[in-house]
Amino acid sequence: MHQLTNTWAGYICLIAFVVGYSLVVLEEKLHLRKSKPVIVAGCFMWFIIGLYQASNGMDGDAAHHYIKELIAEIGELFFFLLAAMTYINTLAERNVFNSLRAWLLSKNLGFRKLFWATGLITFFLSPLADNLTSALLMSTVALAVSQGNGRFITLAFINIVVAANAGGAYSPFGDITTLMVWTAHKVETHEFIYLIIPSFVNWIIPALCMFPFLPKKFPDVPKETIPIKQGGKVVMVLGILTIATAVSFHHFLHLPPYLGMMFGLGVLMIYGYWLKIRPDKKVYETGLYGEIHKGEPKHFDIFNKIATVEFDTLLFFFGVLTAVGALQYIGYLALVSQNMYEGIGPTWSNIIVGVLSAIVDNIPVMFAVLKMDPNMGLDQWLLITLTTGVGGSLLSIGSAAGVAVMGVDRKHYTFLSHLKWSWTIMIGYIASIFSWYLVTLPLR
Repeated sequence: MHQLTNTWAGYICLIAFVVGYSLVVLEEKLHLRKSKPVIVAGCFMWFIIGLYQASNGMDGDAAHHYIKELIAEIGELFFFLLAAMTYINTLAERNVFNSLRAWLLSKNLGFRKLFWATGLITFFLSPLADNLTSALLMSTVALAVSQGNGRFITLAFINIVVAANAGGAYSPFGDITTLMVWTAHKVETHEFIYLIIPSFVNWIIPALCMFPFLPKKFPDVPKETIPIKQGGKVVMVLGILTIATAVSFHHFLHLPPYLGMMFGLGVLMIYGYWLKIRPDKKVYETGLYGEIHKGEPKHFDIFNKIATVEFDTLLFFFGVLTAVGALQYIGYLALVSQNMYEGIGPTWSNIIVGVLSAIVDNIPVMFAVLKMDPNMGLDQWLLITLTTGVGGSLLSIGSAAGVAVMGVDRKHYTFLSHLKWSWTIMIGYIASIFSWYLVTLPLR
């Protein structure tokens, strides 16, 4: 595959990748959904590879088989995420998240206690509900009690983003990158336990640094009670059982975990039929995290929940993995692996990759490392899982959680307001790597 790196096809593909990804980085400015440029770039790159091979009389079977293996990897993760996102959307529609928000608001906590409460809940919710959902939910809580206090909003939002990314790093289900490492059998389910302490350190140190700068006020928030809709608690139980099923398929049966997730989705769909024929008499119509409005009873339809899945994310996922797969086939990733992992060693390479994930999305970065497949032990795979998960916290645009929270309050939480406190996050990043070194000593 290395013979394509110094060809016109290789150069064109590299340019296409850079251009496509530059458009992703400029998503907020251009209002161009990130999935669009990467799908075009990824498929165009394979077109160029096929054209080069055909024009030079090369056998196309190698590329064909490579793409078939690639689409199998993409399909596994695609269906896993489809099931997970449908569960999240169903829980949101059943008012589970809104009920949690109302309960937290009813506690009449001061700004400082709310800072810790939202951060702590985010850290422990993120491994199950994923970092993006957790960050969105808790940032709406912080905004609801802020009474326009800019200092509190900025610090609380930074704290939530860091907690979401740190919490997502110690669970296979907390982030797409951890899911990729898990499905690739680089880190098994029980081995993620090593990352709990480094992840906690990554969150708690920036939080402690920011805490003295918080206002000492007690906001006056009107109390509201938001009931969970009929079946909401059952869906929560089904979600936990679905995760357990996916783990069982992966760990005990040695089958792809997406089969367990899709089985759980099927059960949810059947339960959705029961909810459809038994509509809730007390219905509260709501957006994903919006205001609650009483409405007329409506029939539950599970396919509406599937339809509201964030397909921009899923299609972005397809485009990025297709494009990175092309770079790997051409031979560029092998060159990077040789220069980095064999040149400066895995530890420093993994630390640099983590910082890089604050600038470039962590999904293609992690997929590239998996495709390079450097010769690393479990301790190093744990390190790259940690760094790509938490490195994105260094910048507000470095993670899906940060980008989403920027949309909650564009006035107070901006790229520059986050950058002002990046020094605290960098201290947490360095401390988490030191913690990783200590907890993984028995693995060396």
